[in-house]
Amino acid sequence: ILSRSQSSISEQKLVFYYLLLLIPFIMLLAFHIILFGVLYLSSLLLHVYKRKNDLKGDYSSKLWDNGRQMVTCLWDLYGKLWHGYELHGVEKIPEGPGLIVYYHGATPIDYLYFMARLCNQKGRLCHSVADHFTFKIPGIKLLLDIFGVMHGGREECVQILKNGHLLGVSPGGVREAFFSDENYNLLWGNRKGFAQVAIDAKVPIIPMFTQNLREGYRTLGKIWSFRWLYEYSRLPVVPLYGGFPVKFRTYIGDPIPYDPNVTAAELAEKAKTAIQSLRDRHQKTPGNILRALLERFDKHQKDD
Repeated sequence: ILSRSQSSISEQKLVFYYLLLLIPFIMLLAFHIILFGVLYLSSLLLHVYKRKNDLKGDYSSKLWDNGRQMVTCLWDLYGKLWHGYELHGVEKIPEGPGLIVYYHGATPIDYLYFMARLCNQKGRLCHSVADHFTFKIPGIKLLLDIFGVMHGGREECVQILKNGHLLGVSPGGVREAFFSDENYNLLWGNRKGFAQVAIDAKVPIIPMFTQNLREGYRTLGKIWSFRWLYEYSRLPVVPLYGGFPVKFRTYIGDPIPYDPNVTAAELAEKAKTAIQSLRDRHQKTPGNILRALLERFDKHQKDD
């Protein structure tokens, strides 16, 4: 009897250890299920709206406004419930066109929250530049079209701005998403194309940074094998994990005005410095997941 009891206890311990090993995979899976669930629900709502109203093309038409608002309300609610999302400094965004430049977290979910809040509060659509693999995700083409998401060559970006729209871009892109960390280093390399776009369109650059972004979602980019695989294939092969309900606050910085006497390299450096300034002011580094979780209960609003 004693032997059977000991055997049962050993089996229970073994199951417990297996469950501990599975926790990271469960977290990884849950994050993707929730994120893609909201993403595909958004797409489904738009397809239903399109069919019900018999709409075709011309995604900038006001006929799409109600459908667009349904989706932005969904994402805004998601941001409020899961991350207590706040947007500060929205009044700094000019009425006319502007290039919004932001730090890229492991996932740009904060940027989606920003787009939704901006649309709901100000009735403004912010067009976006996204990496090419975004357009390979099946089933979301209509969603991308309605919200003005594009891969974006320089001429197309300039034209969007000249037409009076806002345009969002992250110079760090996928590399910054995968390989930056809880220290929030900007990985821009020598990228200055975005600055040339702002100069050509004669618009200001508006810097933006989200607090605790790396505590909500992280990557395994520090593992050399994933980095080597990305550098070799340029495929999004670095695993994400997290989905922690930490506090998110997005801060808009002072616009950097158009100056015909400033070069693209100088303007890019100004934009980088502006985002680093927002980071240094609003983000404790290195980031800490527990601290970011506790900030959900901190009612003290930080200075804008």
